Amino acid sequence: MQYPSSWLQGASLGERISCELRLQIIKGVIQPGIVLSENQIAAEFGTSRSPVREALKTLSTEGLIRLERMGAVVLGLTSKDIEELYDVRFLIENFVLQRLAKDPHENLVPTLNKIIDKMEFAAKYHDYVEFSYQDLHFHEVMIAAVNHTRILHLWNGIRHIVLTALLVATEKRFAKDTQGAATVINNHRSIVNALVSKDAAYIEKIVEAHFEDTRKTVSDSIFHTE
Repeated sequence: MQYPSSWLQGASLGERISCELRLQIIKGVIQPGIVLSENQIAAEFGTSRSPVREALKTLSTEGLIRLERMGAVVLGLTSKDIEELYDVRFLIENFVLQRLAKDPHENLVPTLNKIIDKMEFAAKYHDYVEFSYQDLHFHEVMIAAVNHTRILHLWNGIRHIVLTALLVATEKRFAKDTQGAATVINNHRSIVNALVSKDAAYIEKIVEAHFEDTRKTVSDSIFHTE
């Protein structure tokens, strides 16, 4: 698997390199303990060292590598990392849905339902790349709608890891579980229904259940060995 080129439109070379390296690290192709060399990566991507430094700085900020004088030591993505990422996602999105329920946005629910329709279409044709993208897009539409600068800043700090882990998990889920996509779609419809209900306790319950399911799926997909 290569990082989807359709997700890289408008990205700088450094961003493209970080996306590909991130995918290889999360998939385990580049394993923890490996030392990444700027020169080696620059040669692999046919570029100068400047965009490589940009990419490594990004991955260091995300906690996937540790920068040292000898190079970048790969830390990888641990099960604890997954737990913490989904703790943060729950905190962000429970807040977002609670806020949206109090301040209705006229076009939000139809927009969310259209995204779910696109997820169903992608599932029909076993397009895990499009399914992953629409899955995340569903959540980002809500996060953007709440118009909260600090929440958006928090989200952007974990977005790329979440999207890449979701891509890896969705590919594996599609390969061995034909009902997996239907479960994800139903979970998203439940989120829309919770939003419409305006019931704070129900919203929290649905968001918690959704992220517990997603957390388990992502963790099993990345760390389960055949």
